[in-house]
Parts: sequence; structure tokens; C-alpha cells
Amino acid sequence: MEFWIENTCEDRNLRGVGWEYLSVLGTFVKFFAIIFLLSIPKVVLAEIIQIKFTENDTYSIDVARIETGDTIEWLPENEGHNVEFFAGPDMDLLPKKSKIDEFHSIVFKIPGVYLYGCTPHANMGMLGLIVVDNDFHNIEKIKLVELPRVASSVLKRLIRTAMSSPD
Repeated sequence: MEFWIENTCEDRNLRGVGWEYLSVLGTFVKFFAIIFLLSIPKVVLAEIIQIKFTENDTYSIDVARIETGDTIEWLPENEGHNVEFFAGPDMDLLPKKSKIDEFHSIVFKIPGVYLYGCTPHANMGMLGLIVVDNDFHNIEKIKLVELPRVASSVLKRLIRTAMSSPD
């Protein structure tokens, strides 16, 4: 055992420059690993948020705050619901209405506020907002969407929630 320890120490002393080289090399490897991780596209790091249709004719998350590239999945855990977009940053690019009782998934690529609801229950207030990149440039258009009294009241509450600072 003594022989091995002595020889190891001697080898280290003989190759002192080698050990310093390895230490510097390790630092460079760590540095480039950090740079690589920071350069990974946002899509790779995108989140998936799941929103359920509840038994109370609501969505489990009524105001979702996400980043560009994130995905929202709507899960049909209760029957009779879907997702239909009523307003968003670019009306021509709003996603199509989902079918009743079917899974629905959308990747959000344009910043802004999106208003959606359940086609059969939106008039009763089954609405949700999605805020992408904390961008409220189109909030005035969202406020102008014509809805029945109950739904309009729910929309006002959702907007107040969205405009307040995130939790």
C-alpha cells in the first residue's frame, strides 16, 4: 500500500504540468457546457400546461401565464366541453374550435392575450384567458368582445386577475 501511494505521488510530481493542464481543461469543459446549455433553443425548454374541464363548467386554470413556445393541453375529464377561441393577438391565426369531449393541444407562438371558452357553456361563464410573454398589447380588443351578462362579468374578473402581478 505504501509503495502505491509513494508511486502515485511521484507520478503526480513528475507530471505536475499534466495535472494543471487537466484542471484548466476541466474549467474549459464546464464553461463550454454552460454556454451550450444556454444556447439550447427555447422550444426544447418549453413547458406543457394542462387544463382540465371541470364538473362545475369551468376550466381548472382560468388564467394561464405562459411563454412563447409553451403548449397548453386541455384534458376532457368531464363530458360536454370543448375549447373555442373568441379573441387573440391575430384573429386570422386563432386555433380552430376543438370537438366536444376531445383532447386539444396548442403551441402558442404569438405573444398576447387569448380569450377562449367552451362553446356550449361560454354564455354561462366557462371562459379562460391565456397570457403569452406577459404581453397585454391586445387587452383592449379582449375587453370589447361581446358576451352575455354573466360571461361578461366572468371576463372582467379574468382580466383583473391577468393584469395583477403573477403569484
